[in-house]
Amino acid sequence: MGEFFKKAFADMKESAKAQHEVDKANFDAVKAESKAQFEEAKAMRNPEFMKAKMQAERDEQIAAANKRIAEAQARIDFAQGKK
Repeated sequence: MGEFFKKAFADMKESAKAQHEVDKANFDAVKAESKAQFEEAKAMRNPEFMKAKMQAERDEQIAAANKRIAEAQARIDFAQGKK
């Protein structure tokens, strides 16, 4: 019976250590995300940053639209029997 408790407490100790590592990693992740959000908000005051960010978003949208056009054209070609 004594061995059972020794193993049980050893397992609980290992589990607590592992959970502590998970909690620490989650805390560090939240802290980093919070800092990133703060830095982004601070950078939003800079007109050059805003202009670059908006241009990047537009470029992404154009790329996505061009991809959709190419896919649609491929479907059209396939439907028409072209290769």
